Amino acid sequence: MIGSLIGLIKEKTPSAILLEVNGIGYEISVPLSTSFQLPKVGESAYLLTHLVVREDQHSLYGFATEEERKLFRALIKISGVGAKLAITILSGTNVSGFIQSVVNEDIDALVHLPGIGKKTAERLIVEMKDKISEISDDESNLSQANENSAVGEAINALVNLGYKTKDAKSILDKIESEDLSVEELIRQALKSLNK
Repeated sequence: MIGSLIGLIKEKTPSAILLEVNGIGYEISVPLSTSFQLPKVGESAYLLTHLVVREDQHSLYGFATEEERKLFRALIKISGVGAKLAITILSGTNVSGFIQSVVNEDIDALVHLPGIGKKTAERLIVEMKDKISEISDDESNLSQANENSAVGEAINALVNLGYKTKDAKSILDKIESEDLSVEELIRQALKSLNK
């Protein structure tokens, strides 16, 4: 397994780079989040990598952070999510945004990612919930997602009552949500929405 590479960037597109390491050029697919952090063509770069070996090809994927690689590895273990879709997911959101969507069971946020339908979003939430702590080393990501889980539950409840997600989020953003239960958040949101 190729775990990381340091080399010279010979070519660069938003979704891939050609990294020359000791005279060998490695074609590496990268998510947009990693691509934006990479230096210019002709400069040296360091990438954490994951090698996917199939009967007909070997594909190398590169990441700027360990959290991105952990999320990628967790995603490709889910039925129906291959390496290309995992890269697309990482290109559409950052690790903390993804964690927040899973913890808050925010299907709408996941469905807005390219290539994700409602069934895949539901599967991601179910299968990723118990893997979140393995992905994020940053405690603030986890605590922020947990703090916002009451808001996420309140949004889901309001959507189930027939309100639009955008309206529910907008109202809940205006409410001081700290230390409020889900029920109290819903109560206050309904008061505001029915004025």
